[in-house]
Amino acid sequence: MNRIRKGDQVIVITGKNKGQRGDVLRVDGDRVFVSNVNLVKRHTKPNPQANQAGGIVEREASIHISNVQLFNPAQNKGERVGFKTLEDGRKVRVFSSGEVVDA
Repeated sequence: MNRIRKGDQVIVITGKNKGQRGDVLRVDGDRVFVSNVNLVKRHTKPNPQANQAGGIVEREASIHISNVQLFNPAQNKGERVGFKTLEDGRKVRVFSSGEVVDA
């Protein structure tokens, strides 16, 4: 079970994008892709078979998972995430303040 998953809202805690928030688009091992964070310009060739135009495309690059924290809307800041097993046997993610992330 990962601490950060696709669809989570995270905040960048270090690097050139420090303080930016966004939703996780994809988790790829120990790297995450966050919407509108760490944007890079990529020069692409046109590909008529895939109906893709060429030019300069701006898209998200990956960030190491250690450089982002899960955003807690109740505290309005990023927090560490741990795991807890409930009475019914489900394993859920919890913030360090004790709030359950997964409903």
